[in-house]
Amino acid sequence: MMTDVKETSGKPAADSTAGGTPGGAAAPVNAGTDAPEAAARIVAIRERIDEIDGLLIELWQERARLSQQIGATRLASGGTRLVLSREREILERFREALGADGTQLGLLILRAGRGPL
Repeated sequence: MMTDVKETSGKPAADSTAGGTPGGAAAPVNAGTDAPEAAARIVAIRERIDEIDGLLIELWQERARLSQQIGATRLASGGTRLVLSREREILERFREALGADGTQLGLLILRAGRGPL
């Protein structure tokens, strides 16, 4: 489980639940800055990140289901559990697009669809 970490400058944090900023306006939660314009921009960007994360999760789950369907169809027809050339192709695509981290991501995606080796 990941948590949001807020770095502090040693100053007491404003109370974001009770309008803890000057003038009574509520401060954005965990923005990591006391500058209102920067905090508002951070909140807006985080909202988009959260949308993207939701889409990534949905796509991840859909891809895993499709991959599982392929595996079940292949096994039911007398085929092999895996097609290593296909896995290498996928890993290479991720590595080319994202570098070394892409290879790791590709491995996780493959595992989600076929299970551990």
